[in-house]
Amino acid sequence: MIPPRAGCFQTRAEVVRLREALTGGQAAVLVGQDTVRGQVLAGMGGVGKTQLAADYARTAWRAGELDVLVWITASNATAAASGYAQAAVEILGADPADREAAARAFLAWLEPKANATPCRWLVVLDDVTDPADLNGLWPPAGPHGRTLVTTRRQDAALALAGRLIKVGLFTEAESLAYLTAALGARNRHEPDEQLAALAQDLGHLPLALSQAAAYLIDACISAAAYRSLLANRATLLADAAPEVLPDGQTQTPAAAWSLSVDRADTLRPVGLARPMLQLAAFLSPNGIPETVLTSAPALAHLTRHRTEHVSQTTPQDTPWSEEQDLTPVSVTAKEAVGALRALDRLSLIDHTPATPRQAVRVHQLIQRATRDTLTPDQHDRLARTAADALTTAWPDIERDTELAHALRANATTLTRTAEDALYQPDAHVVLYLAGRSLGEAGQVTAAAAHFHRLAEATGHRLGPDHSDTLIARHDLAHWRGEAGDVAGAAAALEQLLADRVRVQGEDHPATLTTRNDLVYWRGAEGDVAGAATAFEQLLADRVRVQGEDHPATLIARHNLVYWRGKTGDAAGAAAAFEELLADQVRLLGEDHPDTLGARHDLAYWRGAAGDAAGAAAAFEQLVVERVRVLGEDHPDTLGARHDLARWRGEAGDAAGAAAAFEELLADQVRVLGEDHPDTLTTRNNLAHLQGETGDAAGAAAAFEELLTDQVRVLGEDHPATLTARRHLARWRGKAGETPRA
Repeated sequence: MIPPRAGCFQTRAEVVRLREALTGGQAAVLVGQDTVRGQVLAGMGGVGKTQLAADYARTAWRAGELDVLVWITASNATAAASGYAQAAVEILGADPADREAAARAFLAWLEPKANATPCRWLVVLDDVTDPADLNGLWPPAGPHGRTLVTTRRQDAALALAGRLIKVGLFTEAESLAYLTAALGARNRHEPDEQLAALAQDLGHLPLALSQAAAYLIDACISAAAYRSLLANRATLLADAAPEVLPDGQTQTPAAAWSLSVDRADTLRPVGLARPMLQLAAFLSPNGIPETVLTSAPALAHLTRHRTEHVSQTTPQDTPWSEEQDLTPVSVTAKEAVGALRALDRLSLIDHTPATPRQAVRVHQLIQRATRDTLTPDQHDRLARTAADALTTAWPDIERDTELAHALRANATTLTRTAEDALYQPDAHVVLYLAGRSLGEAGQVTAAAAHFHRLAEATGHRLGPDHSDTLIARHDLAHWRGEAGDVAGAAAALEQLLADRVRVQGEDHPATLTTRNDLVYWRGAEGDVAGAATAFEQLLADRVRVQGEDHPATLIARHNLVYWRGKTGDAAGAAAAFEELLADQVRLLGEDHPDTLGARHDLAYWRGAAGDAAGAAAAFEQLVVERVRVLGEDHPDTLGARHDLARWRGEAGDAAGAAAAFEELLADQVRVLGEDHPDTLTTRNNLAHLQGETGDAAGAAAAFEELLTDQVRVLGEDHPATLTARRHLARWRGKAGETPRA
């Protein structure tokens, strides 16, 4: 029996590909997932493989293209052979008592024969579970016969047997058309935007869309109400399915995937597919870096589950002397990849090692169904394991901006999926890494917003005096300052310092760090002399508490020298930075970010002391080192390029400086965004050079545009805004607009 046509069946691109694939007596295998790699109907449960196969078979039969059509639900070898035997009984009059002989007779009858009248046949083998089940049971190749297989498997053996066609999800248009038609057939109408959002929530999975439409009709609820039901973490996917499944369906997507997981767990390495999928269920459906799923925490998780699998498969009545050794055998990274391959073969994930930053993609409903099987304790433990895996994979220096973006996306998904677990017993470090990564990538406003939410969450969950809350408040103040709110950063740090002293004491390292940052932002507000004096006091306390060679002490020395330079002693600052740099190289190494920071400020103060050419040469070397250590798009690399362009201009190469600023501005807009303070500073310097090279009117116009943006982003009283107003007045005057100046 061919399965009945689904209500509101959608004609898809796969229909055309399938007809092309089966032209000329070929075999095709339909697999289901999100991408196309070959030709055979294959894919994860619920994408509509069986419906596509049934549509093709029904269309070919009605068009008179076939003499014989055989449809077999071939979930195992016995079912396939039984289907062939039944066909032999009906077509050839074979003996029904000898099913094996009848099956062989039918396959032999399908073989093309010389001088015989051609027989146009189609054999459909639906829902093949294991390619090995078809050994010796593949219909023969021939010019007049066609074979169509549907399966969730993607094994190489299937690709060799026929043309592999991956069946994907509905497109946005197909999803909207299906939901509109399915509801309209029952005189139900929902806003297009709600139906589009519902399709997005369900990941455009055809089976899930059909069951959602049935639920809306049966329960008489709106699409918005159904979306709220789905969004509730306490709701199981089974609770969002209709009591009676539509279109003759026999199982929910979750039930279909459960069978696939069972099968994947039997593939080598045995017993690792399920725990690997459970871990991936907490991470981004749009791409998980392979390094996360092969990290030490991930391997430890897999090792624990392999041990449990062995203990569960040991017979309970095995004598003590014969019991298996249950000592955990550590899972290797190679075996972890093997588990990913097993899941990929069953179309439960899409594993593409060629794109390591987004090597693993999992449909969001498969993730949801997997999490639904966990106990609360398992759920929280897996969430912390996923957080540990992300933390381990996160590099100390984010050279690879695409990897950093992928890690942040995974941290966001994890937080949205299992936020409560990330605060038990303390706030997990991945919450802080994600925010700092945003800031390091130049998204300073987003970083400030992230830490604002984190400070509120830690204060509510852990208490206002908990160390994690104080850390979140510190990060919030820092990124507020980096985003341009210098006064707000200083005020927040002043409040935090009082709480640090009360909770942790005056000499606690975290208290000293808060003092450091408070003094820095006060200096940025304009109190240069006060900053220099305060850093002198802080340095004495750092030496007393942590010692002369501690990295935090070196930072205090760095800041003291910098603010002394700001008071007017440029030559003294340059000399002091030379001494500091020697100590940093000795203690931290040449490539440490703090060492590179000292080289940056040494070059700056050389220029400020009058050696513009020397400063430009030093910055040229520093750019090369920062690219090597940090990468081309790191904000510190962009900062070095900025100062290189500046000192080239100061050394007399105005045209070269302007060209360098133009290139830098394009990169800063791409990496940091148009409103980042560094981007605005580059626009300021570019406009200044425009005037210096003779275009006073152009400079005035550029400063007018810049001033509008600075007021919007930084505020009217920010030092950079006031500086832009001064430059605007100057270049208006130079352009002949004396009254406006």
